[in-house]
Amino acid sequence: MNMSLTTCFIQISDPETALGFYRDALGLEVRNDVDNGGFRWITVGVPGQNVSIVLSNYVAGSPEDTDTVAALLAKGALNGAHFSTDRLDDLFKKLTDAGVEVVSEPADQPWGVRDCAVRDPAGNLIRIDQMSA
Repeated sequence: MNMSLTTCFIQISDPETALGFYRDALGLEVRNDVDNGGFRWITVGVPGQNVSIVLSNYVAGSPEDTDTVAALLAKGALNGAHFSTDRLDDLFKKLTDAGVEVVSEPADQPWGVRDCAVRDPAGNLIRIDQMSA
């Protein structure tokens, strides 16, 4: 059996600020952008890769569920994604120049990678590591 990951979802609070982060600062390409009555699904991805990330401000459930998710986002309690790049320091500079919230600057980690962490505008944790040569 063959299987591959095609899509994952990241909860966002504001579609426009999410686009500013994922498209403009992080450099992902926009693949789809659907507005549906106040809710928006924006599909982005790394150019040349088949995996897509759906950025959505939609919560299935009750108004209480929506409030709970919003509170978790505001606390930074939801993880977002983990990326790899061959130019970590350059990407980190681009992100800091764009004013993103830095969680940890690029550093060699005891588990053998060099990485950094930032938060997207909704508070999701985004980790980025340096690709091995």
